[in-house]
Amino acid sequence: MMKVQKIKQFAVCVLLGLFTSWVVSCSTGNVGTDTKQATSRAATIEFWTMQLQPQFTNYFQNLIATFESQNPSIKVNWVDVPWAAMENKILTAVSAKTPPDVVNLNPDFASQLAGRNAWLDLDAKVPEVVRSSYLPNIWKASTLNGKSFGIPWYLTTRLTIYNTDLLKQAGISKPPATYAELAKVAQQIKDKTGKYAFFVTFVPQDSGEVLESFVQMGVNLVDTQGKAAFNSPQGKAAFQYWVDLYKKGLLPKEALTQGHRHAIDLYQAGETALLASGPEFLKTIANNAPKIAQASAIAPQLTGDTGKKNVAVMNIVIPRDTKQPDAAVKFALFVTNDDNQLAFTKAANVLPSTIKALADSYFKDVPATATTVEKARVTSAQQLQQAEVLTPTLKDIKKLQKAIYENLQAAMLGEKTVDKAVEDAAQQWNNR
Repeated sequence: MMKVQKIKQFAVCVLLGLFTSWVVSCSTGNVGTDTKQATSRAATIEFWTMQLQPQFTNYFQNLIATFESQNPSIKVNWVDVPWAAMENKILTAVSAKTPPDVVNLNPDFASQLAGRNAWLDLDAKVPEVVRSSYLPNIWKASTLNGKSFGIPWYLTTRLTIYNTDLLKQAGISKPPATYAELAKVAQQIKDKTGKYAFFVTFVPQDSGEVLESFVQMGVNLVDTQGKAAFNSPQGKAAFQYWVDLYKKGLLPKEALTQGHRHAIDLYQAGETALLASGPEFLKTIANNAPKIAQASAIAPQLTGDTGKKNVAVMNIVIPRDTKQPDAAVKFALFVTNDDNQLAFTKAANVLPSTIKALADSYFKDVPATATTVEKARVTSAQQLQQAEVLTPTLKDIKKLQKAIYENLQAAMLGEKTVDKAVEDAAQQWNNR
């Protein structure tokens, strides 16, 4: 998961002018009395992040100190929650009507609670001029039924990280660009080296990469009423693609039981030639497997006939039951404004969600002697111009993924025909 480091201090005068309800009035009385009154009137908001301590403690302390110095009427209490505990913790807090005021989540999970009206309606709180400063496709990722429930924060797009030595051994001059090319390359790598081209997981609770591949291959997952739309020629072709790869022995058998973490482990061990992942993992590979890192290069992410590219979004939501809605909105916009996004992404090797920050030369220019990490940054930013959240915003998106993955597995293991697997998956989703 995504991690964020230190951020610069900066001014947010324009945004501060949009929200005036928390401005402390000046007084001509005794200074000591004024200070005491201001302190007693200070609004305290609680901000939850996901597993960012201790690595990013200094970053958030500086960020909060800057915000509080510019907003003396607001105090921020930062609480870092372990990644695995966040869903249960926020569900419990929302159900008990004792939620934090600002929460770092992702659209997939946040949309589940948006369907229960758990979040503040941001269309009524964030002016259009401010909403338009974010990438339009990215803002849409945090909308449900036409209503905005989240503010975009940081982004990543997948890249193809590839082992040049393994491709060379297999007689391959360049990495595949499409899933159709991948199938051919996978066979060639297996025949020439005995190793796998790549690993992808079909564990229902894990990565949505396979689900996204359906969309990239031209599959419409659901119709306008939310009913299954993948029981179609395109859907059956996508099922058949993955079933064929597995039955031909071109995917490791543990693809049915291991998650995306296993893909990184296999690549670092030199057992796979390709890794579909975010550029942030390049540093992990460099630390854990220096020789593999030296042989690694990057290419744009795999796609299908549609040419669509994925983007993963981390957002910020504000619970509807917050006692400090205006202060919470002000802080959320402070965290995600142009200047903070730029500094944030430079430190974290991720991408910003605002138009101005993404236009910075940092995401366009690299020296001739650029490292793989630097090249990855530019390639990722270029992809972001066409990237979108590929899966629909549904409160039950994980149930859709579960229906498709479970039936895909059954077809891979020969327990069902592809036609039957597609039919059962559609029925499972429609009858949920």
